[in-house]
Amino acid sequence: MTDQIARPGKIIAIHLSYASRAEQRGRRPAHPSYFFKPASSVSASGGTVERPAGTELLAFEGEIALIIGTPARRVRIEDAWAHVASITAANDLGLYDLRANDKGSNVRSKGGDGYTPLGPQLIDARTVDPYAVRVRAWVNGELRQDDTTAGLLFPLAQLVADLSQHFTLETGDVILTGTPAGSSVIVPGDVVEIEVDAAGVTSGRLVTTVVQGDVPFDPAIGSLPSVDDLQRAEAWGSREAAGLADVAPGLSAELRAKLEAAPTAGLSTQLRQRGITACFIDGVAANIAGAKIVGTAKTLRFVPFREDLFAAHGGGYNAQKRAFDAVDDGEVIVIEARGDGSTGTLGDILALRAKTRGAAGVVTDGGVRDFDAVAEIGLPVFSRGAHPSVLGRRHVPWDVDVTIACGGAVVQPGDIIVGDGDGVIVIPPALAEEVADAALAQEDEDAWIAEQVAAGHPVDGLFPMNAQWRARYESRTEGRS
Repeated sequence: MTDQIARPGKIIAIHLSYASRAEQRGRRPAHPSYFFKPASSVSASGGTVERPAGTELLAFEGEIALIIGTPARRVRIEDAWAHVASITAANDLGLYDLRANDKGSNVRSKGGDGYTPLGPQLIDARTVDPYAVRVRAWVNGELRQDDTTAGLLFPLAQLVADLSQHFTLETGDVILTGTPAGSSVIVPGDVVEIEVDAAGVTSGRLVTTVVQGDVPFDPAIGSLPSVDDLQRAEAWGSREAAGLADVAPGLSAELRAKLEAAPTAGLSTQLRQRGITACFIDGVAANIAGAKIVGTAKTLRFVPFREDLFAAHGGGYNAQKRAFDAVDDGEVIVIEARGDGSTGTLGDILALRAKTRGAAGVVTDGGVRDFDAVAEIGLPVFSRGAHPSVLGRRHVPWDVDVTIACGGAVVQPGDIIVGDGDGVIVIPPALAEEVADAALAQEDEDAWIAEQVAAGHPVDGLFPMNAQWRARYESRTEGRS
């Protein structure tokens, strides 16, 4: 063990590497992906890190740092660990307020001075089983992260070998190997401690104290900090931790409970009595038997496939990905696919993302790829059925949060979606409370009628109730109250 940590030539960090973190984020990468951090971000144990003026989402990430001992270029995975001289604790600090304009590269959000504390001591990699290293993080003495390399999606040696395919890893270079679940926001005055240990040998506690900066960013020079509820949820680790509402805007917990108790058949009857008949999303069925969805609509529109439009709009961070990344707790993603079930409009990765973000479900008048896997995730999806094809066969992802047509019904963002075994309906928000109350009252009435029929009474005059039966029913309900 040594306590000499030289300034690295380069720092390479991985985006997602622990299964626990991938589950928390709702996306599981097939391969590792990376970003660079400047050497000027390195700091020592016992130092401070500044939360810049005008920002709110500085987050810690406890990690295992690998320090390269001998240069590595195109090394085999079985030889890669021999190029690691030592390991130690790292805190891959990040400022979510600056993520948007450098998304993926993390230049500004991860590159600030002091954003890569390392140490305090190095553990000789020759004494380490790379599959049995533990990392823990504390904030103000409270344990926040605790995981081992057994939970990695990509073994430590794989990271060394993979990076060496692309450039030479030089002596002293640092690889930050990712953070497990539990990373969260820290505020001025917080003290963060990170420790790595292997076979009883420890790096010691890497200690960093958060302080408040007083110099604002200059809008005449570059982009300013900006946050939204998606960034808050990801920085804190969940919407609940971020203090965000646990139900969709415009749909109270009480109303949600009423709609969950009311069948779509009863709700549609009440809508018809109020002059709303164009409320059915036709041709869709649930992927999970007995599934019920209730939520406010978040809309996604696909337009018909055209080669040049798909080239311009189908790749990258397209409308489809943006919709699934931004869906909130209790929302239902409603997809316009023009009733074309001959291609998938979502698959298992996007379903996992929606599930993790708390979506109530998905309704699409198109197909679903990875149909069985989506069902196993547990996300209710109403669709035209399974189809194995990818998106670009029939559709171009075009727009989010606009008025769409799905299964013959007009759906606007914020409309209330209710689906069960009978199908899916769209309820105008202004009518939702009234319709729900009336449907539940009708359900109670129908249950009483069913009891009378089961007792042997004929349906004539009972269903619907004539004046005599109505009087008996009302007498019964008055007595009950």
